[in-house]
Amino acid sequence: MSTTAIQGSPKLVSKCPSGPMSERWDKHRFDLKLVNPANRRKYHVLVVGTGLAGASAAASLAEMGYRVTVLCIHDSPRRAHSIAAQGGINAAKNYPNDGDSIRRLFYDTVKGGDYRAREANVYRLAQVSNSIIDQCVAQGVPFARDYGGLLDNRSFGGAQVARTFYARGQTGQQLLIGAYHALMRQVGLGKVALFPRREMLDLVVVDGVARGVVARELTGGAIESYAADAVLLCTGGYGNVFFLSTNAKFSNATAIWRAHKRGALFGNPCFTQIHPTCIPVSGSYQSKLTLMSESLRNDGRVWVPKSKGDRRSPDQIPEADRDYYLERLYPSFGNLVPRDIASRRAKEMVDEGRGVGETAMAVYLDFRDAIQRDGAPKIREKYGNLFQMYERITADDPYHVPMRIYPAVHYTMGGLWVDYNLESTIPGLFVLGEANFSDHGANRLGASALMQGLADGYFVIPATIASHLAGRKLPKVTTDHAQFKQVEGEVQARLRRLLAIDGRRSADDLHRDLGLAMWEHCGMGRSDAGLSKGLAKIRALRSEFWENLRVLGQGEELNRELEKAGRVADFMELAELMVLDAQYRKESCGGHFRVEYQTEEGEALRDDANFCHVAAWEHTEEGGAMRWNLHQEPLSFEEVKLTQRSYK
Repeated sequence: MSTTAIQGSPKLVSKCPSGPMSERWDKHRFDLKLVNPANRRKYHVLVVGTGLAGASAAASLAEMGYRVTVLCIHDSPRRAHSIAAQGGINAAKNYPNDGDSIRRLFYDTVKGGDYRAREANVYRLAQVSNSIIDQCVAQGVPFARDYGGLLDNRSFGGAQVARTFYARGQTGQQLLIGAYHALMRQVGLGKVALFPRREMLDLVVVDGVARGVVARELTGGAIESYAADAVLLCTGGYGNVFFLSTNAKFSNATAIWRAHKRGALFGNPCFTQIHPTCIPVSGSYQSKLTLMSESLRNDGRVWVPKSKGDRRSPDQIPEADRDYYLERLYPSFGNLVPRDIASRRAKEMVDEGRGVGETAMAVYLDFRDAIQRDGAPKIREKYGNLFQMYERITADDPYHVPMRIYPAVHYTMGGLWVDYNLESTIPGLFVLGEANFSDHGANRLGASALMQGLADGYFVIPATIASHLAGRKLPKVTTDHAQFKQVEGEVQARLRRLLAIDGRRSADDLHRDLGLAMWEHCGMGRSDAGLSKGLAKIRALRSEFWENLRVLGQGEELNRELEKAGRVADFMELAELMVLDAQYRKESCGGHFRVEYQTEEGEALRDDANFCHVAAWEHTEEGGAMRWNLHQEPLSFEEVKLTQRSYK
């Protein structure tokens, strides 16, 4: 790794417009080149991924007249991981009349990200948020409504207003159905070619411009190429590098990692989010974790016993012996502090010996007071499906006993670096949603992932993609091009190598060890010594992977083990970069908590003099060994004053 920082690197041109913040997006759209409606059918756009960002982008671009091809890793776009987002989507409509505004949503998001996000992007996100709600209502998304029929709102962490629109505990699913219907309408009209069960395995760059991808058809194993004039990666985050996470098992990092190795810089890879409201681990062979929506903290109260080792059942612990620690430590925000803070405090309670449950690795989320106040029917109306899910998994009825929760890996704020147009450092490669780094800084506020995915797909990329299509000469390129044949050969050679190792360990087994090393050394609490140990373990595991992996079956067939092996191979490399980035960033901010850098009260201690920038990493190789060069994009704050983040 090269640690020589390239300040203001020529590779990192943000293209952020100047002028008053509230006018920048409108000004930028006016200054962008346009593609005449009659000429749009000449351009072909390839969209990889069909979650909220991918489905909304594909539907919007096709509606505008572009020719669109979509690759979906699932059998249907409706199975994308976006359905797992339960609690809601933020927007600055201010329907409750409680003081919200575009500026306040912008401020809360910058502050929530601990001042490590690009201001111009965040302001645009806040501006676009209101249009998202109008778009989704027009599509028929069944948002919750109040008694008078108006759209209802609830609160989420990091805000003192109610700005989160929701559909019970199924918000992501309902929003995805809306985007799916819009997408399938274009498929029916013949404007979108949809290819399900395809996994992107590499990016094809021709004359320095992204011109397509190589993918594997998952049911038969055929290697296929797809050419286009622009490539959009909408493939989600990389939380599954930890093995145990709230992400779907299909969620992986291969698309963005392959693009990274082709020249796309990776921004802030160590910025990962630990969600405080998950069902705790129950066994050593568990394959994933289940998220309980942050919306539950509107009515649920978080507590632990005041005394260490108090093993009484919760109904036997009187009020005087309970510590509602979030309400005690953060009286202004209480149980709705941001996720990184709530997660660290839960870990502290457990580390002090005040954890609950059989494993003592949990805290309580208690609805007793809300049920007494509002009645069980009202709570069931708001959270019924979430309570049902919890009972099915744990066999405990949360209407009568408190939920047990503990932090788990959930979201990744890092991702491929993009400019204001959502274009990566590879011309023609655009990155949307969680796959990019751009809007959340070091910590994402709850209900903002859905907002970003739909903002990028419905409103940002339809405007900015013209800067590439109309602004560059794009000679015709087909899959017969020599570069496509070369990349196809490299993909096939990699698959053959995985199949030929003939060792003794499965990809899942090796992945589990990688996840444990990442959780222990690059999880909620990080230290220089721990990161060094983690780095050594990761490198040893990667050697073990390539020497002792065993993949059954063949490449030319449905082969889930081969799929897993390819994804784990990429996780092994990505994990190293995450640890290197965490070592480099000698400060604490948001979800990146270095134990050496904290305030007297145990809060994150930033170093704005040395680390108020995006760390963007460039992949290189020397003698077959991976190396990374560091580039920096300085962050300036004109509208929000840099200050110690406080939710007291």
